[in-house]
Amino acid sequence: MSDQLHKFIFEGLPVRGALVQLRGGWRELLSRRATASDGGHAFVPEVRSLLGEMSAAACLMHANILFDGALILQVFGDGPVKLAVAEARSDFGFRATAKVVGPVPPGAQLAALLNVHGQGRCAITLDPGDTRAGQQPYQGVVPLHGDHREPLQRLSQVLEHYMLQSEQLDTRLVLAADDRCAAGLLIQRLPMQGDANLSGSGWKAGDEDAIGLSEDFNRIAHLTVSLTADELLNLAPEQILKRLYWQETVRLFAPLQPRFSCTCSRQRVTGMLRGLGRDEVESLIAERGVAEVGCDFCGAQYHFDAVDVGEMFVPVHEQPPGSSAIN
Repeated sequence: MSDQLHKFIFEGLPVRGALVQLRGGWRELLSRRATASDGGHAFVPEVRSLLGEMSAAACLMHANILFDGALILQVFGDGPVKLAVAEARSDFGFRATAKVVGPVPPGAQLAALLNVHGQGRCAITLDPGDTRAGQQPYQGVVPLHGDHREPLQRLSQVLEHYMLQSEQLDTRLVLAADDRCAAGLLIQRLPMQGDANLSGSGWKAGDEDAIGLSEDFNRIAHLTVSLTADELLNLAPEQILKRLYWQETVRLFAPLQPRFSCTCSRQRVTGMLRGLGRDEVESLIAERGVAEVGCDFCGAQYHFDAVDVGEMFVPVHEQPPGSSAIN
């Protein structure tokens, strides 16, 4: 089975859903991390599981919005994992990485990974990149605890809480990951305004009084959370939906094809080095003979010698024409 993301709706009900299974792309991400030429090593199982769930969640959330750009999901805090990031883009590419600063306890859940002293946060950023001039990124941030300051142990709980706070929409998420697959199932109550008001209830989009009151959503959410990690990771999408919602009429749309891909490039790294300033970059060359920059997402290594740095800080119009010789 290949990497696939299916969107679906429940006919006649104010509920939509999406299901993603990342296989080849997820294994490529882990392989690149383990074999990075900068001496990178595989993350411990607890961090791999977190990154897999974040990758699946980022793909699901991006598929649920009309946005031409990148959705960046970050969790950061005061535990042995300082930062974990997953990014999903409009071209269905995804990537993820983490910064681990201390030993990870075996079996650690979210609180032990990032929220040891209650300082953990989750941020979701919608970054238009270069697609629309002048459009600024949007970011929402929530803590890694519930309404009563209880620490949340699962990423799915944090994201459900985020959706309630930011969109006033009931959401259920089931996430799972191992070394072969990262997967997720998202169910969400539709806004109740205009054509989206499938049940004819007359609720208005954003009406907080609607939270938790949709019997249709509550019934389907109850079925959704009965899905096991083993089923989510190993069954085909059609089998999962039939096993959960056999009494409902589900319309399944054509699958999308998510894949691992990285947006790093020599040009982007050059821009970053220019931002450091000529003195700083030349001091690196003087100390090491070469400036090396590695991508945390894909492991690619970019090398710049003294000639490269000289060209980097010379205006384009002053650079000599390139040679036409073919080597």
